[in-house]
Amino acid sequence: MNREQKSDLVKTLHSTFEGSASVVVVHCNGLTVSESTELRNKMRNENCNFKVTKNKIARLALKETKYRYMEDMFRGPTAIGSSNDPVMAAKVLVNFAKNNDKLVIIGGGLDDKPLSKTDVEALAKLPSLDDLRGKIVGLLQAPASKLVRLTLEPASQVLRTISQKSQQ
Repeated sequence: MNREQKSDLVKTLHSTFEGSASVVVVHCNGLTVSESTELRNKMRNENCNFKVTKNKIARLALKETKYRYMEDMFRGPTAIGSSNDPVMAAKVLVNFAKNNDKLVIIGGGLDDKPLSKTDVEALAKLPSLDDLRGKIVGLLQAPASKLVRLTLEPASQVLRTISQKSQQ
C-alpha cells in the first residue's frame, strides 16, 4: 500500500468517525468468512458500518475528531462499528458477540464521551431511535383516536337501539 492509498484510507475513516453518532471498537480474532459476512449483513441491514481497521491508520484518522480519546482502544486485531443512530451499532455488535466468542467488545464512544465495555452493553439495551420515534407517534395518535371513538360512540348506540327495536 503506497502513501497515497494510506492517505485516502485515513480520510475515509476520518469521515466515518465525523459522521457517526456512536462508534464501537471490537476485537475480531478468528472470525470465519461466513461469520464476518453474516455480521456485515446484520450491520448493513440496520444502517450501520463495520470496518476492520489498521490500528495506525485508525489512530491517525481519530485526530481532530470528537473520538480522539479512543486512541488507546486500537491495540490488536480491531474493527469498528459505527452508526448515525447512537444505539444500533452497539446493539448489533453486542447481540452478535453473545453468540460468537471470537468477537469481543473493547469499548467505544458516544459523541465526546468514552464508553467502557459495560457502557456499550448498557447502550445496546436501550431502544433505537426508530423505536422511540414509533412510541412518540403512538402516544401522539392515541388521544386523537380516543376522541374519534368517543364522538362516534353515541351515534353507534342509537343505531344499535334502532336495529334492536326493528328486529322486535
